[in-house]
Amino acid sequence: MTSAAYLSPLEVLRNFDHHDFSIDQFFQARLRQLSDRPMVEYQDTIMSWKTCSAQADRAVTWLRQRGIQSGDRIGSMAYNHPATVVLLIACARIGAIVVPCNPEFEAREAKYIFEHAGVRGVVCSPEPLSKVLEATSQMTPTPWKVVIEEDQPDSEPSLLRQWNSCEPDVSTRTGTADSTCMIIYTSGTTGFPKGVMHSQRSYLLTAEAFVHRMYLQPDERLMCVLPLFHINALMYSLGGAMACGGTLILIRRFSASSFWQQAAATRATEVNVIMSAAAILARRPPEEFVASHSLRKMFLAPLNQDLLDTFHQRFHVSVLIECYGMTEIPGVLSNPFLGPHKLGSMGCISPHPDPAIERPQVRVIDEAGKEVPIGEVGELVVKTPTLMQGYFNDPDQTAASFRDGWFLTGDLVRCDADDFLFFFTRKKDIIRRRGENISGAEIDSAIGSHSDILECASIGVASDLGEEEILLAVVARPGTQITPEIVHAYAQQKLSPIKRPRYIVMVDSLPHTGSMKIAKFRLKPANNLRLQATDFSKKEI
Repeated sequence: MTSAAYLSPLEVLRNFDHHDFSIDQFFQARLRQLSDRPMVEYQDTIMSWKTCSAQADRAVTWLRQRGIQSGDRIGSMAYNHPATVVLLIACARIGAIVVPCNPEFEAREAKYIFEHAGVRGVVCSPEPLSKVLEATSQMTPTPWKVVIEEDQPDSEPSLLRQWNSCEPDVSTRTGTADSTCMIIYTSGTTGFPKGVMHSQRSYLLTAEAFVHRMYLQPDERLMCVLPLFHINALMYSLGGAMACGGTLILIRRFSASSFWQQAAATRATEVNVIMSAAAILARRPPEEFVASHSLRKMFLAPLNQDLLDTFHQRFHVSVLIECYGMTEIPGVLSNPFLGPHKLGSMGCISPHPDPAIERPQVRVIDEAGKEVPIGEVGELVVKTPTLMQGYFNDPDQTAASFRDGWFLTGDLVRCDADDFLFFFTRKKDIIRRRGENISGAEIDSAIGSHSDILECASIGVASDLGEEEILLAVVARPGTQITPEIVHAYAQQKLSPIKRPRYIVMVDSLPHTGSMKIAKFRLKPANNLRLQATDFSKKEI
């Protein structure tokens, strides 16, 4: 692969004036050159940089009329919409903080986030309004609520109408590079979500580093199908589009059946997806594919040979970049855009394009904190300039997440001789069986490759002999007739005896986190599942 056809990432960033890593200065540097260029395209509307700036000026007035000051939190429970982009920029001007929340959450889940963050108000899409009202009903003082766009003609004036009624504020610029700009609540795979705080500086460092990760160009058209409550969409898609001066193609909600039609119609050149979405696309009816699309780059993880071949050969996407990220440490590892690529790896250190910016550092350590030899499994620990500011209102958990200044990821990995890292499992997704540590993620991946399985999750359950046995909960793909016996036979093909589930249970669904990871902690305790499961102990070692 050659870079001859591309501007270098540093050349792309140096198209714009220097900024101080406040979102306002960063935005103004691009506004001066891109005023009439499309910044966000959404459905049939185009928001130019100039239009976004004018909307942000009015939104600042609107926020200040509601008493919003630096450090105040504003909840957002919305499907993708340009107003959420404007809100982020306006809040950054003031130094206020956006708290995104999944609009698919139930009221009890939203209640935890809004109460923990202490939001002063919530903006939302029409659909989750009733849940927002319920979630905030017991808060004191009660946060104000505003719907982004009207659902009914006689509804309260929408956020957009209220902004348009305000005079612009062009002078308030109290947010700084070190101001917290967002609190993103983690998936909570092992318990209650934690509020990850990011400064304006870490947001922009991550956004600019994404220009390097995907060699984004000034004419890039980034299609955003992931939700803007997720670090990937907020920092990589939105942030990356702003950093390179390209256009964000904002899709309200991901639709597999419409994906290729949308990609072709919008002339998108780059898209970020998660593996589950990529796998769904690979299994969709072939007539949905639109060969005239312009997508040439895709950012996703994890990636396997089948998906790589499908997107190269069937879908004609030339570059797929496998990566690694956590909400707490975005933008640290990626397969290099220009190569080499190592399939199945998390990649290697992915620096900021400017060599003057501190490079991320990684180590792989044992329980004693010592680095393990090349090829051995240990915990990944990280130092990076994109590091979170901490967990909101949780100093104990923040302190527990560090060791000698290094952030503890909780991910077990191994490093090869070329400094590429390979994921093994989450430290808390280890099943201890008969003296061996078994990766739950490995079991899930192996069994989940069956064409009749929609998804599955393995957990450890108590064993009569001490330690644990493996229970596998399986969701069948609609229209299939898969049984525990079929799953067991497949496990015999795919897994060594020590890794094969003793218990297999068919379930209608699995619990998920806000970022659609399986929340295994909610499957425990597993007594009811075990009672419903088929026990294959007589066929195991």
